[in-house]
Amino acid sequence: MISSSRRKSVAALAALAAGLTMTGVSSASASGSVSASADHRERKPEYASVTGSGEIVLPYYKDNDIRSFSFDAHADPFSRPLPGFATGLPIDARGTIKVSHYDAVKKKTTTSEGRVDCLVTSPRTVTLTAVITKVSPGGPDSLGHRVGFSVYDGGKDGGRSKDRVGFSWNGVNLMPNGKAAPDAPVGTCMAPAPYAPVVKGGYTVKHAELLPAPPKR
Repeated sequence: MISSSRRKSVAALAALAAGLTMTGVSSASASGSVSASADHRERKPEYASVTGSGEIVLPYYKDNDIRSFSFDAHADPFSRPLPGFATGLPIDARGTIKVSHYDAVKKKTTTSEGRVDCLVTSPRTVTLTAVITKVSPGGPDSLGHRVGFSVYDGGKDGGRSKDRVGFSWNGVNLMPNGKAAPDAPVGTCMAPAPYAPVVKGGYTVKHAELLPAPPKR
């Protein structure tokens, strides 16, 4: 026959074991919850972008003009339905661009602004386009036109920017048929390679892979 004190000891051990089991279950449950939360965060899609402002020089034409570009452009996949693409495209984007050009001969600065409609990246490089929505007096005849840019985010070397920019005018997007050579229309996300060195300021390119189309409803 088991003594009263022995029964109490067995009961205490049983209660302790039950507590440890419940603690283990709770810990596993909490761990699973944290893991699920982490998985959820990992599944959240990343979006590409380019931000920043910089002044550039033309490598093929030396003058005292000051040309600068500012970008605040972000991928916004499948946000612009088009004929034949009801859900839009993975390269859809939003944001703004600003172009400033100081003419050293005329001693005058003109600016233009645009609405971003397309953006695509690879590591450290982005190509984007924007439709011009505003031009200052005396500025270029580009209102309503799409313009293209490319940016290479090269970081810095001894404090000096290694970034570069390309843009779809100044002789790189011509239609050389006939006597004149007007600029050709620019399609979405179309721009030359980033050929012009940045001499002041700089840009940050965030790369993200293009996303697959959303499921059909």
